[in-house]
Amino acid sequence: MKKLLYINIVIVLILCFISCQSQKEKEIFEKITIDDRLVYNDTFKLLSKYPELKLFNNEKIESPTRTAFIIQESGYFDGLFKTKKLHFEDYKCKATYKDDTIEISLNNNNGYFGNGVFVKIFNEKFIIKDINPKTLKGETKFINSKPIYQKLVLNKSSFQKNDSIYGFINYKSNIDSTVIKIFRGYFKTIIK
Repeated sequence: MKKLLYINIVIVLILCFISCQSQKEKEIFEKITIDDRLVYNDTFKLLSKYPELKLFNNEKIESPTRTAFIIQESGYFDGLFKTKKLHFEDYKCKATYKDDTIEISLNNNNGYFGNGVFVKIFNEKFIIKDINPKTLKGETKFINSKPIYQKLVLNKSSFQKNDSIYGFINYKSNIDSTVIKIFRGYFKTIIK
């Protein structure tokens, strides 16, 4: 009788472990909002009046005008009953078309580290991943994060290489359960 009880406990523990592992690896895609009037937003008119940011000296500038106006606010608890806040607004947008997926990088990489998000779009759905700033030059890694809310608005539903893409992102996530990241703004670029 005791042996049967132990076997049942072991089986339950194994099933719980397998269940936890499969939930960790599961990516949840959200539905994109389409707004064909997005391109007429005043923010895009302002972006076209300013040159693209140059984040480091030997950087190759890919667009003559700004590709993103995004503000990130991050807050973390410093352990002394105070919340510290950081503010970033020097982001660029880069989009590539691979097979049937659009990949959008909204990043402020300066050649040594970067901070931002990576958006994958597939079949009118998207997923957002937080970029890890602790990377080597030319490398992209992601941080474990838990989205609190996420919204992506694009100017149309289907794209090809060399299409212009206009978008709005509103994203809030919890990074490593200690940092709250709020990432919100407009972006535009040509898909490579």
